[in-house]
Amino acid sequence: MFIALIVVSLSGLFACLAVAAFGSRRSSAMVTRIEAFRAQSTMQPAEEDVDLEMSFGRRVVRPAIDGLARTATGVLPQSVLADIQQQLTMARSPMKVSTFVTFWLASLVVFCGLGLMVFFTVGSLPSLAVAFVLLVLGYKLPRMWLTSRVKAKQKAVILGLPNNLDLITTCVEAGLGLDAALSRVAEQNEGPLSAELQRMLRDVSMGKLRREAMQEMADRVGVEELSYFITSIIQAEKLGVGISQVLRVQSDQLRMQRRQRAERLANEAPIKMIFPLVLLIFPAFLAVILAPAVIRISETF
Repeated sequence: MFIALIVVSLSGLFACLAVAAFGSRRSSAMVTRIEAFRAQSTMQPAEEDVDLEMSFGRRVVRPAIDGLARTATGVLPQSVLADIQQQLTMARSPMKVSTFVTFWLASLVVFCGLGLMVFFTVGSLPSLAVAFVLLVLGYKLPRMWLTSRVKAKQKAVILGLPNNLDLITTCVEAGLGLDAALSRVAEQNEGPLSAELQRMLRDVSMGKLRREAMQEMADRVGVEELSYFITSIIQAEKLGVGISQVLRVQSDQLRMQRRQRAERLANEAPIKMIFPLVLLIFPAFLAVILAPAVIRISETF
């Protein structure tokens, strides 16, 4: 009995010591965490100080512009936003739709302000017409700028497509595969077409089907000749036709289309020259030829 009492007493003593040690360890860990949090809170500046350290443009102007862009983007129809997104993609512009909408709105506001200033300064009917023209310019100029970038890229693709296709045909006939030939041409050349080929090859290397990647490239570029070429390649793969034969036919066809395009531009040149001849060159010739006669007649009479 006495031995059992001693065992129980020792067990209780050890239990009390363990609880005390665990409690002290827990309290010391809690105190350490509290001290670390206090040190971190004293070292970090307050949110107001961080905001005050930022520039006025980042604190006020940029959020206001972002909010205005979101509002304008929400007001515009989805068809217009989709058209803008497609044109930005075709132009390979890093600009977002909201950024372009902000630029569009800023152009409209600036030109509208100029028109109102002209109208209130002059205050006549011609000034109202000038203000209306400025308003139309503010509305049209951003879209015209974007359209011009798209057309410039498409023109570069059209001019470089026949030569690049000849190189692809030569590489395939020399024994390379289609992907290797496209990669070789994209590495050796520069321009929008090479960039689009590299992007298409990256999509294929990431697991996308080649026909899907090529179709997306055709949609991004928006050139009819490139779409015909990609469609021919896809149909040849489906039907099992030799790629080299299809490439040779497409290359000959593109060279013929380039020759026809040059002939058409040459035939259009005389018609385009009529307007500067009539409006600018002919009046100067008439002034040079008739001025001495007018002077002599005026001296005679």
